[in-house]
Amino acid sequence: MTRTPNLRRIVMLHGIWMPGVSMAWLGARLAAAGFQPETFAYAGAAAGPDAVVPKLVESLRRAPAHVLAHSLGGLMTLRALQQHPDLPVRRVVCLGSPLLGSSAADGLARHAWSAPMLGRAAALLLEGCPPWQGQAQVGLIAGRTPHGLGRWFGRFDGDSDGTVAVAETRLAGLAAHAVIPASHSGLLFSAQAARMTEAFFRRGRFGD
Repeated sequence: MTRTPNLRRIVMLHGIWMPGVSMAWLGARLAAAGFQPETFAYAGAAAGPDAVVPKLVESLRRAPAHVLAHSLGGLMTLRALQQHPDLPVRRVVCLGSPLLGSSAADGLARHAWSAPMLGRAAALLLEGCPPWQGQAQVGLIAGRTPHGLGRWFGRFDGDSDGTVAVAETRLAGLAAHAVIPASHSGLLFSAQAARMTEAFFRRGRFGD
């Protein structure tokens, strides 16, 4: 993969029930830091990876980029990079992505009234991702403030952000992993997460 110095383009993906505008606050912070963020919006629950990944691959092929992805967006991103290892993506930051599979999704899937909420994304959320062996550096920021509806459906051992357990984010092969005081949706408005994301895109680590 060609290494592009001072890479500025950032493709941002939202979570399963969130609109593209949910990434706007982080996008503004990254733009102020000199990056060029753009949102890849997709139909979360209504569109599974078979529909989303080809369009994401098309977007990522246009020019070298970093990727910032919240929740399900992280799984979609790693699926795209696994299927197309030649994509010009240097670094990926996942925010609260259940890369090892989601117990909250499993809880939703067990009830006839709630299973449809997962839509075509159910299988990906339940299965998670295999250990990361791709060229792109992947970092993950997890939250440990348990405010979220997911805690009513998932069984979390240890810390969680209220929707995703920290343990569900610890995929083998990550370049960096950090846990901060934020809820699942709060990760999208965390100044600490924004600073760490900027640092990772610049230097491949969350610290200075």
